[in-house]
Amino acid sequence: MQHNILIIGGNGLVGKTIARILQTRNPHFNIFIGGRKAGNTSRNLQVDVTDPGTFQTIIDNKINLIILSVNDKADHVLKFAVKHHIDYLDITKPTPDLIKAYEIAKHNQINSRIVFSSGWMGGIVPGLVNAISDSSEAEEIKLFVYYSVKDLAGESSAHFMAENVAVPFHRYQNDQPLSIRHFLNTEVHDFFFGIGKRNAYNFDVPDLYILNRIERIPNVSVKMTYNSKFITWLLGSFQYLRVYNILSLKERKMIFGSSGNGDQAVFEIIVQDKNGHKKLSLQSIKGQAELTALSTVLHTEELFRNPHENNIYFSHQLHEPLSLLAQLNAYETINTHLTHEKNSNHQRASQ
Repeated sequence: MQHNILIIGGNGLVGKTIARILQTRNPHFNIFIGGRKAGNTSRNLQVDVTDPGTFQTIIDNKINLIILSVNDKADHVLKFAVKHHIDYLDITKPTPDLIKAYEIAKHNQINSRIVFSSGWMGGIVPGLVNAISDSSEAEEIKLFVYYSVKDLAGESSAHFMAENVAVPFHRYQNDQPLSIRHFLNTEVHDFFFGIGKRNAYNFDVPDLYILNRIERIPNVSVKMTYNSKFITWLLGSFQYLRVYNILSLKERKMIFGSSGNGDQAVFEIIVQDKNGHKKLSLQSIKGQAELTALSTVLHTEELFRNPHENNIYFSHQLHEPLSLLAQLNAYETINTHLTHEKNSNHQRASQ
């Protein structure tokens, strides 16, 4: 089987990181980089997501998997992949765009693997939920995100927050959507990995939709904190005073556009079921770009390793959950920690 993989947006931070990890682990893969301008080698292709006229090169180079790491609001690449029976893996979409793309895919005949992986850090959260608890028995999921302004983050992260910070979104309570806004509704959370107690605020990621609407977990929430307590407070104050509503997109991008030279990224998943609650803490020493890229690579390897049928998938549905957790643990810059508190006798186990 051919392994001709095109990373559209491959010149960006996450795209470059995907290419590096994927090629290091799989030197036999043929990796092509797609960007708005053609590069200096035959592996650098001109593919502009806003211009489907540039897509012929995908056919010419016999690409059999497209990894989309740049925003394609019109879903031109998705439609092209469906039409030409090419496997497709998208890691880019905020929740409204993901829902729209999922509906497009559902209304087409699918003759390839169409994979949506737009959740937090490459869509691994639902898979990790299933690794520590049976999602059919889960009553509530809480995701807490620790983000450092020192992290080496790409432009897409800042652009996403700038576009969406003033837009209401939904968390789910008793299987019903509740409209909320970013950086409000303080909840104190005690993070592992030496971070300690932090005020965390509402944050929108596609996992809210995926865990409720796809995995059918009735109560789902996501909250975020920054490494700087002052910045966390300031962003919440701006939202409370509705400052974001009067700022231009350019001004909002300046607020969220700070990017350092590298720092850790941490998130924690708390699963409540009939037996008690479990907390999985995950630390990426090299930050969010490295973890997002690694997750994307794991999905790619899984697509080529096992004969998944032509269908529409959310990326966690490709994996055996414990195998996904094991592969993450095996990566040298990823650390995890699991605690479990039972309802019956409140005994606490840790590993």
